[in-house]
Amino acid sequence: MYWANFLHFYQPPTQKPYWVKKIANESYRKIVSGLLKNPKARLTLNINAVLVELFKRDGCLDVVYGLKKLSERGQIEFTETAKYHPFLPLMPEKEIIRQIHLNHRTNKRFFGKSYKPVGLFPTEMGYSPKISRIAKKLGYKWIIIDELAHPDNKNMDRRAVYNMKNDPNFFFFFRERDISFRILSAQVGISVFSSKMLVEVLGERVNTNNYLVTAMDGETFGHHRPGLENLLFDLYKVPQIKSVTLSEIPELFPDRSSVTPLSSSWALMQRDIEHNTPFSRWNDKDNEIHQAQWTLTNTAIRLVNQLNPKLKSYKKIRHALDRSLHSDQYWWASAMPWWSIEMIEAGAKELRDVICMVPGQSQSTYQKAKDLYQSIIHSAFDWQRSGKVENLARLADEDVTQRISIEMPYIPIKEFNNIVANLSRQMLQAAKNKEYERAAQIRDRVIELEEKKKLLTTKHGIQRKKGSSSRR
Repeated sequence: MYWANFLHFYQPPTQKPYWVKKIANESYRKIVSGLLKNPKARLTLNINAVLVELFKRDGCLDVVYGLKKLSERGQIEFTETAKYHPFLPLMPEKEIIRQIHLNHRTNKRFFGKSYKPVGLFPTEMGYSPKISRIAKKLGYKWIIIDELAHPDNKNMDRRAVYNMKNDPNFFFFFRERDISFRILSAQVGISVFSSKMLVEVLGERVNTNNYLVTAMDGETFGHHRPGLENLLFDLYKVPQIKSVTLSEIPELFPDRSSVTPLSSSWALMQRDIEHNTPFSRWNDKDNEIHQAQWTLTNTAIRLVNQLNPKLKSYKKIRHALDRSLHSDQYWWASAMPWWSIEMIEAGAKELRDVICMVPGQSQSTYQKAKDLYQSIIHSAFDWQRSGKVENLARLADEDVTQRISIEMPYIPIKEFNNIVANLSRQMLQAAKNKEYERAAQIRDRVIELEEKKKLLTTKHGIQRKKGSSSRR
């Protein structure tokens, strides 16, 4: 069995130095170090160029040098993406192309000859038909998207490579949700038994000629999930699984199958499919904050694109717009369940400021931008005070909980106890080193795992009772 793992490294352009350094220590450096220690480990990696610039600003260029070395050794391949992480399906084509070019130029400057991406990672795996059209137009050979983008995702053939209709040389790689979700949620554990448990989940599949595509945020390993990086390194040691890059899959699997993917993202849930709202976490028609954000966004794009590039202040204004288009502001305004007034306010302020920088506009235009900014902030506080955020988050949590209860495999209590013991040791060591915030993070993870243990115990206890009843 072949395993093509994809990791996504990104921090928003507004990220503070404290967090860039913290995440570099807890995640990026550990991933680079672990891969360097295992020359057989291979993966496909996306790193937004804005993060590379943040690494330079905050003294973390060693991460860049490490990734460059891994690329030169053939252990990782880079993908292309949009520099400032805009949500591409909701962007004009001109802005998409610009952001991709910006990303390429910046990363090429830092990584040199080792940066030669042939595939495209659309932000948040956000896909609509124009994304593949643009990728092909720019000369890329494939894109990676979620398996729910496949029209017949329940019957996918992991021995064939999917290509664009009318173009057998442009490929779609579909991320497998189930295994990706189990890994990033630590549902197969993070102790010495984890690799064995993954093999058990995959079953006979590990002994057949097929391929597995997983995709996750890099920050999950070590930052969001303390200790989870150990699972990643363990998985690369499973003898039945050979790791490859995405670009190697077409060479290994000659069979082809044509497909026209559906609009989707890697945050897609069952409710989104039923309501035909694939981008609801970035633009929900019933979310007045989203609607005000996009009115502000589209106004800024329109006004800047009307400017004469020879204008003295053009480069400054254009750069401000590029930065302001990051997807985080819309994501954190969804309350499904992600919510951050700080991110909402910062994004709205950037867009407002861009509009106010554009010369020659009427006072009413500037005032409308300011009014939209105020409307976004007032709505955000109203949502929080009224309990609307909690209600929306609860709906999202129900969706996620249902998925966990369906997908979570049975994990022996002994395994859970091993995981908790391992994390508890890390927690005590962090406290001893006066890393109190990290110790608190690990503590919260332990509590989360204990809750999952209760859920599993209850679930499988009920199943055993039902089984006994049916046998009688």
